Formats: sequence, structure tokens, C-alpha cells
Amino acid sequence: MSTEILETPASPATQFDIDRTAGNFSYPEQHEFDAGTGLSHATIDYISNVKGEPDWIREFRHKALDVFLSKPMPTHWASHDLDNIIFNKIRYYLANAQKPTRSWDEVPDDVKRTFERLGIPEQERRFLAGVEAQFDSEAVYSNIKAAVADQGVIFCGSTEGLIKHPEIFKKWFGKVIPTGDNKFSALNSAVFSGGSFIYVPPGVKVKHPLQAYFRINAENFGQFERTLIIADEGSEVMYMEGCTAPKFETTTLHSAVVELVAMKGAKLQYVTVQNWSANVFNLVTKRAIAHEEAEVKWIDCNIGSRLTMKYPGVVLKGRKARGEVISIALAGDGQHQDTGAKMIHAADETTSNIVSKSISIGKGRATYRGLVHIPKHLKGCKNNTECDALLINAGSRTDTYPAITVRGTGNACQHEASVSRISAEQIFYMRQRGLSEAQAMSLSVNGFVNDLVRQFPMEYSVELKRLIDLEMEGSVG
Repeated sequence: MSTEILETPASPATQFDIDRTAGNFSYPEQHEFDAGTGLSHATIDYISNVKGEPDWIREFRHKALDVFLSKPMPTHWASHDLDNIIFNKIRYYLANAQKPTRSWDEVPDDVKRTFERLGIPEQERRFLAGVEAQFDSEAVYSNIKAAVADQGVIFCGSTEGLIKHPEIFKKWFGKVIPTGDNKFSALNSAVFSGGSFIYVPPGVKVKHPLQAYFRINAENFGQFERTLIIADEGSEVMYMEGCTAPKFETTTLHSAVVELVAMKGAKLQYVTVQNWSANVFNLVTKRAIAHEEAEVKWIDCNIGSRLTMKYPGVVLKGRKARGEVISIALAGDGQHQDTGAKMIHAADETTSNIVSKSISIGKGRATYRGLVHIPKHLKGCKNNTECDALLINAGSRTDTYPAITVRGTGNACQHEASVSRISAEQIFYMRQRGLSEAQAMSLSVNGFVNDLVRQFPMEYSVELKRLIDLEMEGSVG
């Protein structure tokens, strides 16, 4: 289904301009390690040498670069805008200290001020079980609460994980998302740096979330974090990530790869709230494997970026495995949120649920792109897919492209989609009760996503509502 409302242009009073001042700041660059611009095998050697990586990682990177160079740029979906990415002008590695500090006091002052302005240390002290903060290419701070570490939980950066825990890391690294999955997963495999490595031992239930925060500070930069999370049998863990970048005139690329593994009976939640600036191309590959009776839940909020292409997926590999994707996307003027979900049923009695809500402002475009596959030899499989879109202005656009394949006689699937506009009568009603137009719009948008926001952790639901308020505040009139 594709819907585009083209009417008489809205009056200036109903046009919205994106405001993301909370993350729009940067500090002068003082990098000890800089791979320069452009991408070649020499770039790979520079990154591996700086990191002191084992030979198998260096070889992995070189092979991935060959795959990246051999693959053409995507020629479908939202790819028409990808021509603006000039790979030879991007800086692929920028870093200072190579080992993240365990003490916040030891973080460099400018980096510390960055994360303090974003509220990261305060959040860690209040409710997090552990936190990692990445600045450009490397983590600058990584800490886990002693009580959690004593349970055998590993939470560190990917670089530290592959060197200190190769017996766990190597077993799953690149197995959920192969290097050749797509052009940008190959790029990440070649130049990845930073990201999180988490291992939760059997039966351990991490009571409080683990969090990582990714910050792009440099111009003409590409951030390529690589995250691997393994929840062993019967364990439970929630991981949350936040992302920001200042407003630059030049293109910035963010191309992450996230691999999740939920073993038998494990429960794994991955929460994302991104607030990239409008010059960022956010091209991310995220996928999970759920074994028998395991549960994987992606909660995804996309605000900002010039173009986001992200479709978290779950391969339901074990009997009675369950996968869920809950997503919210907000597209402002000049922005395209191309998001969705993938559910691959590969065992009997597996269940998947996809709920997507999008808001388009001005000439913003939101696209839902989903894939559900249930082969005919399976029995007792169920899928539910819901896609709801809200259009704010006359030039707003939304598209829905569900690809649902259900075969066999013992499986069930249902799909629902809706498109609506904010009611002028509703806005008028709220304004008669003393609300400004921006407040009324914000209240309407928050009401539209409220049933999903309730599923976010409390701290993130508050942040999400604040970000929606920022979209409306001061942008009417």
C-alpha cells in the first residue's frame, strides 16, 4: 500500500521544522589515531595495527573489503539517495586512547562534557547495570556494576571482547549476519570499530538494563560499531542504546551491524532511541537468532537522520521461539525513514509480532518494509503485523510494503494497516482549552504512539516524549 496526500500546500502555521538542539554540539578534534580519508587495504592494515588485532580478524577484514568492493550499490528501495555517499571522502577510523577507562574521572574533559550534557553518567548512577560510551570510533568509557559482573556477565567493547574472550566471541561473530549479507554489512565487517560485546551465563537474569551510547563528533566521518550479544540458556537481559550527532553540512555515515543470539529459554530485549542529525545516513543491519522457547524483542525508535534503512529481524530457529519488533519512526522535512522488520519462521509453533507506527511531518517520508516467511512444512506458526501511519501535513508521505509468505495449512497470519491525518477539529478543541498549536500537535502525536511508548523502559519513554515535544516546540507559526 502506498499513500501520498497531495493537496493545496499547508499554511505556514501548519508547517514544521525539525529542531534537535539537544545533540547539536561538538568539540575540536584532537585524535591520536586517524586513518585519513578513503578506503583501501592499507586502511584495513592501519586499523588492525592500531588495535593490535589477531591475524584472523585482519584476514576477516581484508576479505570483507573485497566483498564490499565487488557488490554494487543497492538499486531499489530508498537507494536513490545513496548516491550522495562518497566513500573516498569518508574517514573510517578516528580515536585517541585505545583502552576504555573504567573510571568516569579519567575520561578526557571534552568527551566527559559531551556525555554529561546528554545525561549519560546520571542515568548510569540511577538505574543502569552497566554503561558504555563510544566517541567516534572507540569506546571511551565502559563499566559494569560489580554485582552484575560477579554473576559472570561480560559487558565490554567489541575490541576487548574479541581479544579477551575469543572462545565465545569467535563462535558467533559473523554467524548471524554474514559478511556478504549486503553491501553495508560487508563495509562494517571491513572497518568495524567499537560497539558492545555481552555474554550472559545460563540462568542469570540481569535485573537492570545495560546501556551503550554512540556519539559522532567528527565531520566527514563514518561510525561502524559492531555489537554481539549472547544470552545463554534461561538467561534474561535488556540492552539499550542511544545515538546522537551534531549538525554538519557534509555527509556522515553510520553503518552498524548488530547480532543477537538467544539460546534455549532465554529472553533478550534490544531498545534503540536514535536522534541523529539530518546529515547522517543511517544504514544498519540488525538480526537475531532465537532458539527453542527463546524470546527476542526489538524496540526501535527512529528520529532524525537524512535517510534511515533499518529492518531488525529474528530467525525463529527453535520450537516455540517468539520474535517481536515494536517500532516508531518520525520523518521531518527532507528526511526518509525506511524502516521495518523481518521474521523468518524456521521451526514449529513459532510466533512473531510486528507493530509499526510512523509520523510524517512537512514533506517527510516514512516507509514500512516488512518480510514474514512461514514455509509449508511448519505447523502451528503465527504472525501478526500492524502498520499505522500519521500524516501531519498535505505534502507528507507514507508507504507500506509488506511481503508476507505463509504456506501450509496449520499456520496463521493477520495483517492490518491504517493511514490517518491529525484532525483539525481535534486541534481546535485542544486550543480552545488553552494549549498552543505546537502543544496540541505534540499531544496528538504522543497519543498516537502512546500504546507503544508504554513498552519502552521508563527512562526511554520519557526521553522519547521529550524528543517528540522538541519536534513541535517553536516550529509552528
